[in-house]
Amino acid sequence: MSRVGKKIIILPGKTKIDFKGRELVVKGEKGTLTRTIHPAVDLAITEKTISVTIDQEDRKTRSLQGLTRSLVANMVVGVSKGFERTLEINGIGYRAEMKGKSIVLNLGYSHPIDFPLPEGIDASVDKNNVIKLTGIDKEKVGQTAASIRKLRKPEPYKGKGVKYAEEYIHRKAGKTGTK
Repeated sequence: MSRVGKKIIILPGKTKIDFKGRELVVKGEKGTLTRTIHPAVDLAITEKTISVTIDQEDRKTRSLQGLTRSLVANMVVGVSKGFERTLEINGIGYRAEMKGKSIVLNLGYSHPIDFPLPEGIDASVDKNNVIKLTGIDKEKVGQTAASIRKLRKPEPYKGKGVKYAEEYIHRKAGKTGTK
């Protein structure tokens, strides 16, 4: 049984829910998110709560119940509080700066990398080496952070590269000279 799928989602004060056909629209202080809900699951919406229900008890449907509950909960949190992801740049000469709606990254390559931000994602650069990404869609924020990290993953010897703020880089010992 899906333990996550059975949890009830509590709506914050100013959040509005509209569920017509298979389209779920969540409106809040920060914006509006829309998602199509799978036909195997259904939403039971009351004044202040949402619960995800299923008709059949097979493995696939139970997994869809948990997935749908997580997606809807992320939509509710996104339109009320928003999401933030922080990246750190380590390395001599590695830096980032904002240019309009894109981030220019110098990551040790022969050229700077111009990374355009997707729609709905805002970024700020602190001290040339800390990038903060914010948005209401958790998937977009996470995917944008992963795309920036992918440009120069942290290497295990000196830790140079782009990493998540909470990420720990397991360091390897370098070569030792033998005499």
